[in-house]
This record gives sequence, C-alpha cells and structure tokens, in this order.
Amino acid sequence: MKIYTKTGDKGTTALFGGTRVPKHHIRIESYGTVDELNSHIGLVRDQAIDVKTKEILTHIQDKLFTVGAILATDPEKATLKSGKERLNIPKIEDEDVFLLEKEIDAMNNELPPMTHFVLPGGHTTVSYCHIARCVCRRAERLATLLNENEPIDEMVLMYLNRLSDYLFVLARKLSKDVQAEEIKWIPKKL
Repeated sequence: MKIYTKTGDKGTTALFGGTRVPKHHIRIESYGTVDELNSHIGLVRDQAIDVKTKEILTHIQDKLFTVGAILATDPEKATLKSGKERLNIPKIEDEDVFLLEKEIDAMNNELPPMTHFVLPGGHTTVSYCHIARCVCRRAERLATLLNENEPIDEMVLMYLNRLSDYLFVLARKLSKDVQAEEIKWIPKKL
C-alpha cells in the first residue's frame, strides 16, 4: 500500500464512504483532533507509570480509533435507506463510558478531596496528561460543533466528555504516584 495517493493535493480528502470534503471541514478537524489526542495519550502511556494504567490507556487509544472512524464517516453513506448499516464501522457502547467512570471512581477514592482548581504541572508525566486532557476538551468542542451541523452518535460526545474527566483524575493520580506537589489555584484579591 502506498502512503501517498496524491488525491489530496488540491486540499480535499475523502471520508469513509468516498465523499470528498475540504481538509478544513469541521468533520476533518474533529477526527484530526481525536488523532492528536490519541498521540498525546500514547505519550502518557510511554511514561514510567503502572501497568494497569498503561493497559487502560491502550484500551482508550483503541476506542479513539473507533471515535475517529465514526467521525470520518459520511453519515449519508453509512446507512442504506432501509436503515441497515452500509459500512462496517464499530460503535462506542455504554460499557466504554462505564469503564471510564469505574476508573475515575477508583482513582478518586485514593486521592485527597479537591478543594480548589490545581495548576497543571509538577512533573513531566503529569503535564503530558494535562495536555491530553486539554486536547480531549478541544476534540469534544469540535465534535459538538459538528453535531450541530451534521448529527453524530451521541455516544461519541459522551465518551469524549467522560474521557476528559478521566484524564483530569489520572493527572491527579499520577501526581500522587510521583509525589509531585499539586499547587492549588487560589485567585489573588485585588
């Protein structure tokens, strides 16, 4: 398989189903940001962290490929008029969201209660996780914009929302694991 096809040389790309759209189309921005998020999660996974977290992050990366495939699919080409699926695109299921919630709850039970916002940072691994969280929030914002114009599976929006929560709590857990100080954000009074 050749890596370069030259079909995008004029600024368009093909969605699953064959529809060509400009490379700046909101659908492309959406799944491109999910791809960026997946790469940042890979960077977190490459750090010296516990095996269970690495396994969960690998699972999340797999699910983000599913999210990307959903976002990269022309909805008009995804199903036949009869309602049957035309393209074999996997789905995000309730159990995928429940896994994130279960992991969030388990980590939260081991952390001190939050009384303030915390400044991102304290350790490189923690910072990578916060960057992934911010990219996840951007992916969610773009997906919601896409959804306003071309409705997408609501499970994608739910998954991205829960994933950003997971990444925030994971950053806190990683701070605890590496014994990094969490600096509280306390607004200065004028």
